[in-house]
Amino acid sequence: MKTILFATDYSKNSELALKYAYNMSTKMKAKLLVIHVFDYPTMLDHLSLEAEDPFPDIEGETHKKHNAKLTAFSERVLNTSVATINIEIESIENKSVVKGIIKKANEINALLIVIGIKGLSEIREIIMGSTAKNLIENAPCPVLTIPNNVANTQIKTIIYATDFEDEDFGAINELVEIVKPFNAKIKILHISPLDKTIDKSEKKEIEAKIHEHIVYPNLELDILYSNDAFKTLKSYFGTSNADLIAMLERRSSSFSSKVFHRDLVKRLESYGKIPLLSFNSKNYGIFHLE
Repeated sequence: MKTILFATDYSKNSELALKYAYNMSTKMKAKLLVIHVFDYPTMLDHLSLEAEDPFPDIEGETHKKHNAKLTAFSERVLNTSVATINIEIESIENKSVVKGIIKKANEINALLIVIGIKGLSEIREIIMGSTAKNLIENAPCPVLTIPNNVANTQIKTIIYATDFEDEDFGAINELVEIVKPFNAKIKILHISPLDKTIDKSEKKEIEAKIHEHIVYPNLELDILYSNDAFKTLKSYFGTSNADLIAMLERRSSSFSSKVFHRDLVKRLESYGKIPLLSFNSKNYGIFHLE
């Protein structure tokens, strides 16, 4: 069975994200694994002179405490007993939250990782620069970040922002597998600088290649022209009634024609107003269109 991995820090930001992840798992008939990553206290923490058992089961008691807290959190947010739904609870010990999440994602071959983030704020760069940013860059599967100001947990329209890189097509194929149960419309969007026009024949060739290698009927291609891709994309959100945006994350720092897209990626990661599904290019290799 497919598994969605949801990681929480018990914050308000993660409450909506848990509901979102649970709705996705139900629709996809996938298992939802809810985890919390913690670190053991040091030997000097809670120092006491009172007599204690000579060999206390510190590890067992710590996991029991965290599992109980995690269960209580999940049941409060979902308003149901976790024993009655397709959810598993697991507390994980690791000095690094990111490494703990990634290790578990590898162990269970997670379909995707879901986490909550804060909405747009003055410190959004700091927020996205920590756990979420590191997960997006290093996770073995797509990472879905849910802002705390998202009102809708339905997925009807998805925008996939692309610069037509080879790895994009591998990511779109995986996106299709994720959204099939929702029968969601996928709008593949390319925003080109004003001085790089794509004529009708070129667009038709691109569309033909997309439909040849990506089998999904509810898919369309839009090409827009702008020297302010972020502003154009925000406007496109509204007119298309998008519920989610997806994109390819590249770590390449070389200067190329893709710089325009990479700048857009960075700004989207810190936008914080719409759920963002990030695919890391390193997980897809080269998807050739011949």
